[in-house]
Formats: sequence, structure tokens, C-alpha cells
Amino acid sequence: MVGETLKSFVMIALELVVLFIGVSLLMNYLQKYIPYQKVEKVLSNSNKLLGSLIAVLFAFITPFCSCSTIPVVVNMLNKKLNFGMVMIFLFASPLLDPTILTVMGVILGWKVTIVYTVITTVFSIVMGLLLHTFGFEKAVKDVVVTGFSPDEESDTSLKGSWKETVGLMKTVLPYLVLGALIGAVIHGLVPTEFVASVFGDEAWWLVPVAAVLGIPLYIRLSSMVPISQVLVLKGMALGPVMAMLISSAGASLPEVILLKSIFKKELVVTFVASVIIMSTVSGWIFYMI
Repeated sequence: MVGETLKSFVMIALELVVLFIGVSLLMNYLQKYIPYQKVEKVLSNSNKLLGSLIAVLFAFITPFCSCSTIPVVVNMLNKKLNFGMVMIFLFASPLLDPTILTVMGVILGWKVTIVYTVITTVFSIVMGLLLHTFGFEKAVKDVVVTGFSPDEESDTSLKGSWKETVGLMKTVLPYLVLGALIGAVIHGLVPTEFVASVFGDEAWWLVPVAAVLGIPLYIRLSSMVPISQVLVLKGMALGPVMAMLISSAGASLPEVILLKSIFKKELVVTFVASVIIMSTVSGWIFYMI
């Protein structure tokens, strides 16, 4: 049993690392073609539909986790970009990482990945625009961030892209390995019957419970994807799995702590509640399909 667990760990970890390096290298190289100044201009535009789509696209092509998104958000707020567009970016950025979506497609299947992408995109836009409509811009503190500027000159060669990939890999590798390890342990040591009997039922209340539990866990999306695969194979219903995956990536406990430094209490609470709602409804949608 131990040997099978180790073998499973090695295979999962190798698959994740190879996929992550390949897609990250490609995305880092393509980022040199991103016209950041034009993006900022569109995000400040009055056309909400166009601005919302650009905000999601910007979130997609900037591979940040929930915590590293915060300096970018502060930078956008300091430049007086449309508050709704900034919030759309904040919701979408940690959830729509192209590298993780590729890994998700290979591990969980492309149908699940496409549905996940559509759901998180729609909810990010709706939540961001609602927060703007209800005037939560007033709950933003005056904060200045240093050390980040997308307009800074950077090495856009293939060598520079590789350097960026290696730097990103050093940050993400522990979480990839952790996810592979937890997934391998669950696969090898946790009885299938136990998971299926406790979490296999498609009871509606399992989804919001999983959504709430995901926030304090702080399991990064790169860790949660392989864990999700094993949980599904063990018999856990897809609804709670996806709810936990979205909430753990969208509003982790460290991110909430960081948000308190730039947002007032009412906006932080509303943001967390929005992520829980997004996670819960998403889980129910996965039940239906």
C-alpha cells in the first residue's frame, strides 16, 4: 500500500510539473505582446461589457494567486481605474490561471474545465459589477503600493521567459508537490467506501459546507486540482469538490487578511460572502450537469 502511494505521488507530481513548466513558459513569452497601457484605457472606459471582458482576459493572462493579486489591485485602484473592472479582476485572477486550467483539463477533463471557466467568468463579472452598482467603492482605503508596475521594462526574450518561469516555479512547486502528496495519500490510504459514503451523496447542503470550509484551508488551485481528481475518483460528488476548489482559490484566509489593509470591513465581508455564493451556486450547477 505504501509503495503504491509513493508511485502515485511520483506520477502525479511529474505530470503536474511538466504541464506547469510547459504552459508557464508559453504564457510568460506571450505576455510581452500585452499592451498594458491600452488595457488600462479600456478598463477605464464607460463600456461595461467590453471593460468586463477585458478585465477577465487580463486576469486570465496574469498568472497570480489570490495573495499576489493584491498589489496589482492596489496599483489599479491608485490609477483610478473603474472600480467594477478592478473587482472583476480581483475575483477572476486567482481562478482563471491558464496554466492551472490546462492542468485541470488534463486531470479533471475538458468538459469540467470549460464549465468551470464559464461559471467563474460569469460570476466574476456579475459580482464585480454589483459591488460597483451598490457603491462599495467608498469602502476602499487610501493605499499606495510600491514594487509593482506592469509598464516596467523586462526581458521579453525566450531566455527571459524561461527565467520568469523558473521564478514562478520556485513559488508554486511546493504547492504542486503538496497537492500531489495529499492526493496520493488519499488515493492509497483512504478507503473508497468511506469517501463515497460520507461525501458521495448529492445532498444540497454539502455544497455550501464545502464552500465555507475551503476558505480557511488556503489550498492553492495548483494543489487542489490533483486532490480534486482523487476525491472524485474515490466517489466524492463533483459539486462539493468544485465548491471547495473555487472558494479555497478565490478567497483564501491570507488573502482576506491582506484585503483588510486596502478595504474597509464591509467590503471585505461582502467579498468573502460573494466568493462563498459563487462557490455554492457553482457546485449546485455541477450537480445539475
